[in-house]
Amino acid sequence: MDNGRLTRSMLLDFYGELLTDKQRECFDLHYNEDLSLSEIAEQLGISRQGVWDNIRRAEAAMEDIEKKTGLLLRFEENRRSLERLLTKLEKLAGETGGAAHDTAVEAADEVRTLISRG
Repeated sequence: MDNGRLTRSMLLDFYGELLTDKQRECFDLHYNEDLSLSEIAEQLGISRQGVWDNIRRAEAAMEDIEKKTGLLLRFEENRRSLERLLTKLEKLAGETGGAAHDTAVEAADEVRTLISRG
């Protein structure tokens, strides 16, 4: 699995509630708030090593859960499918008139709503 910031943030969104409070907080502060290990350690009153251990454990746990469930992967696949469908509906709306046009525009709006909900 890609370990970019966006992926890490999405992992936290999907599985963060399954972590310990300390793991979730360290992970969030480091990757979403962009705080250094030292800043987090000072804020939480633990060592830098403690912060790093919590982040590593959190990431390992979330990646393990993702391997077992595949929720994030399916979410991303569904989003890409919806975006392809939206493109086709917009093309159809541009090529048709009357009721077919209105139906394609309506369907495209519904797909946009699904995409924006995440």
